[in-house]
Amino acid sequence: MTSRLLVFTRTTGYRHDSIPAAVTAVRALSRHPVEHTEDPAALEADLDDCAAVVFLSTSGEVLTPAGRDRLTAYVDGGGGFVGVHAATCTEYDWPYYGDLLGARFDRHPAFQPGRVLLEDGDHPATRHLPEVWEFTDEWYDFRTNPRDTARVLLRADETSYEGGGMGADHPLAWCRAQGEGRVFYTSLGHAAEAYGEPAFREHLRGGLAWAAR
Repeated sequence: MTSRLLVFTRTTGYRHDSIPAAVTAVRALSRHPVEHTEDPAALEADLDDCAAVVFLSTSGEVLTPAGRDRLTAYVDGGGGFVGVHAATCTEYDWPYYGDLLGARFDRHPAFQPGRVLLEDGDHPATRHLPEVWEFTDEWYDFRTNPRDTARVLLRADETSYEGGGMGADHPLAWCRAQGEGRVFYTSLGHAAEAYGEPAFREHLRGGLAWAAR
């Protein structure tokens, strides 16, 4: 198998301590060889041999104009894209990126236990999950609800934790089409411990496999 998974973890804003554990998990879960980089020049190069590009807890402005153009052409032309956790805290000044992921991060309450509700169990990222999944995370709120352009897979039960701001319809993970490409996003994955948790690892595995076809 010659196609690669390009995992990008550059941060120019908040940097998650969980990034090393997350990269290790992706290496273990991926069916494809993993190339991990924080060099924006890697996104300026030819991406046609990528099974998917993964933005893993990126933050801030992380791409050059040439990198933006290359990523646009890659995804619209049929490439896979995966965003994990803080990927929605990235490239606020680039409108295409917000459309690509389907929503942008707004805020989050304190890191705390809560309940994840299964909305769509007919997806590789969610087939293994129970109807109610107890988890601990930051429970991201988003500036807009992605439901109009995405297939929502998981949502938060805001009655199970303090400080939720989106109400009863609070998506946490979803997938969507962008041009000819496939996009998967999960807001979960703040803490390093998550990447050793079997249910979360299978969630991530399924999302990676689906985006990479």
